[in-house]
Amino acid sequence: MKHSYKRLFFIGFLLAMGYASDAQTASDAEVVYKPIVQLGALFKDHMVLQQNKPIPVWGKAAAGATIDVQLADSKKQTISDSKGYWQVTFEPLPSSFSPKTMTVSSSLDEKQLNISDILVGEVWICSGQSNMQFSVNGAPEVKKIVPLAKNIRSFKVKNTVAFQPQDTCEGVWETTHPDSAVALAFAYFLETSVQVPIGIILTSWGSSSLEAWMPRDMTAIVPHYKIMMDEFDADQETKNRITAILDGPKPWKKDDDIFLRRQTNILYNAMMHPLIPYACRGLVWYQGERNAQSMYGMQKEPWYTRNSGMLKYGDVLKAWIKRYRNGWGDDDLNVLVVMLPGYGKVLESDKNNDSKSPEAHSWAWMRASQLQALELPNTYVANTIDLGDDANIHPNDKLPVGKRLSLFAHNIVLNNKVPAMGPTFKKLKTKKNTMVVSFNNVKKLKTTTGKAPTSFWLSDASGHWFPAEAKIKGKKVIVYTSGLEKPLYIRYAFIGKPNVNLVNEVDLPAYPFRTDTFNP
Repeated sequence: MKHSYKRLFFIGFLLAMGYASDAQTASDAEVVYKPIVQLGALFKDHMVLQQNKPIPVWGKAAAGATIDVQLADSKKQTISDSKGYWQVTFEPLPSSFSPKTMTVSSSLDEKQLNISDILVGEVWICSGQSNMQFSVNGAPEVKKIVPLAKNIRSFKVKNTVAFQPQDTCEGVWETTHPDSAVALAFAYFLETSVQVPIGIILTSWGSSSLEAWMPRDMTAIVPHYKIMMDEFDADQETKNRITAILDGPKPWKKDDDIFLRRQTNILYNAMMHPLIPYACRGLVWYQGERNAQSMYGMQKEPWYTRNSGMLKYGDVLKAWIKRYRNGWGDDDLNVLVVMLPGYGKVLESDKNNDSKSPEAHSWAWMRASQLQALELPNTYVANTIDLGDDANIHPNDKLPVGKRLSLFAHNIVLNNKVPAMGPTFKKLKTKKNTMVVSFNNVKKLKTTTGKAPTSFWLSDASGHWFPAEAKIKGKKVIVYTSGLEKPLYIRYAFIGKPNVNLVNEVDLPAYPFRTDTFNP
């Protein structure tokens, strides 16, 4: 039997892709295989495309194939490379509630792909650990807005891991809101204000560290991450267990699920890398609890505290943000960080062990690290210092978290200047035994209780901290204590679960701060 060049090419491609064994005859291969052009995992029915930004579309096909892509009325053509990869980029589109279609075809393929019901609006990736994963049903205030949530679509990335960066992931676009309470609240308030379709890509997993979401190449710039990856590469027992879990029965046992999500790098490979470079406005990042289990990081026991720790987290977070922007090829990729809310527990390493002291090894240090992200452009931190639960690491007050995040996104999308931040430290003046604090982001200072501001401490050169009294005077707060003659430094809301009441004219809480450089 004679075969055309194209037929033989198909058979060779089939063998190379693993669709047929060497034992199959050419005739068998002709029957079994029809080459199929493939699209990236996010390109499915009901998807939301990012408005007003270039739109990359990519996939795989037979090497050397001519690929034709049509999105609405625009057409693009390219040729797949030697590995079968192809990509085209469409010009920016305005927002649209009118469904669009996409078709993709290959010169070496008998089948055309058809994607329907495509909207154009705002696309945000929501990622992190358990408090991002926290269900709508666990947050009563968020659950109440479900009937009101309109024009929101979601894509949930299946929780899994991979040893190497993956080109694809499991998930479908749903024509309804995500199950994440924070992501839903964020999407709801954003849609209400900007009036365009909202697409949420949810990729999160409880107990995961920042290092779990880091690409391997960051070992070149983050020393402790290189140590972690070298240890991982040498740990055959761990790798064997991961392989056994992935190849074993589903659903996973609880211990196996926890074991997978507490590893380094392999969540990024399976759950973030496949999303790149899907056009989006930015990333919402609610993570840090795992890295807050130690001060200095890289503890040997328990093994899952082997990460940056609270004091290194800020520098690592900034490097991570830069690397993600590089991956997306978008220096303007917006990153919205959720500050860890109030939580009263202190670390076992804390000799002081007084949760009400600003010297305690509490989440105050993680919040200070998270706020370092503000040193980068297009990065924002949602203040949650007035939220949380003294004894519960998973508080249910997720509605205000999403609302505050949406204020930043509103300004980004509409280029507006609605107040999105509470008061932030501006400068400090000392007058005898009194300190005067000036703030940014405020037209009027007030307290939610109508009483004096709380949660201030003062210190002198000794480094010992004394509770202080405070009063508002215009846009400033005057702080003093009778137990200190020559105050030099001030800390505000610098404990695990502070009792705070200081806000600006739109009731956004003041951000925690400290003016000293004492080591914990």
